[in-house]
Amino acid sequence: MIVTTKLNSIARKMVARNKGILAADESNATMTKRLESIKVVSTPESRRQWRQLLFQTQDIGDFISGVIMYDETIRQSDDSGKRFVELLAMSDILSGIKVDKSTHDLAGAPGEFITEGLDGIRDRLAEYYSMGARFAKWRALLTVGNGRPSDYAIYTNAHALGRYAILCQEQGLVPIVEPEILMDGVHNIDDCRLATKRSLTVVFEELVTHSVDLRGIILKPNMVISGSDASNRAPSTEVARQTIDCLLETVPAEVPGVAFLSGGQGDEESVVNLDEINKIANSERLPWELTYSYGRGLQSAPLATWLGKNENVLAGQVAFQRRGLDSSAAREGVFT
Repeated sequence: MIVTTKLNSIARKMVARNKGILAADESNATMTKRLESIKVVSTPESRRQWRQLLFQTQDIGDFISGVIMYDETIRQSDDSGKRFVELLAMSDILSGIKVDKSTHDLAGAPGEFITEGLDGIRDRLAEYYSMGARFAKWRALLTVGNGRPSDYAIYTNAHALGRYAILCQEQGLVPIVEPEILMDGVHNIDDCRLATKRSLTVVFEELVTHSVDLRGIILKPNMVISGSDASNRAPSTEVARQTIDCLLETVPAEVPGVAFLSGGQGDEESVVNLDEINKIANSERLPWELTYSYGRGLQSAPLATWLGKNENVLAGQVAFQRRGLDSSAAREGVFT
């Protein structure tokens, strides 16, 4: 097992009190959809301007501990020529990098997916480390309904997460392990609980099999939550209780922290659910830090405020700061 004193230190910094992780690792295709929604043409420059708006927000280091970037973004700089990695470091923010090559249809399993990107990953991780990255992210995606997720989909994705994680640690990077149960669908919260438990159980079996030091990882799971189209969706208090109980059943105490994905929740919903989770955490002795790693949950409001216009940059940053401070309060269980 790789000695991870340094990795444990990085992981703990990623889940520091009052802070969370900004997921700004949208692929160019995804970012194009977001920019087109505000009638902005997606180019390397417009994408750079958007990330610059976020990264130059005043006091961003008060509510963000790390930023996950896409390959294009980690190579970019601000208007003054300062690399984004260096700009973030000035606010004591760690740089991370998405290293998977997205999800693809899983052969032999209709409606299920496998994440690709392991080929050549060792060299890519070494390059990203040399560029200043100190953590990485790999997302696995599992769907619920009609017998899904299958054991086959859970195992193949968990195996890939294990291979990715040990290669990260070998190269000095903390792996964010992200097995997401997709929120889309009509399933109820109990269906999500079962799928999440099954997935996390196998993920940690694979991490151990691959000799991953659990003290040097961050888990990025979904909350246990009703499907987005479910009738009678469970309230935030039930989301919090079921989520924590599921983690207690599956996540070893050595893991430094859990950074929840927002996964299509509404802006308010993602904050209120995190707040309820941490209200419980504040009254129970839980072994891990519980924080956020939000993409849309932090970016939707500022994107809609910015609209690609220079005169709206400050207003967009204020909107981002508001979302960040709300999430920070929820991370401490003091939002409401």
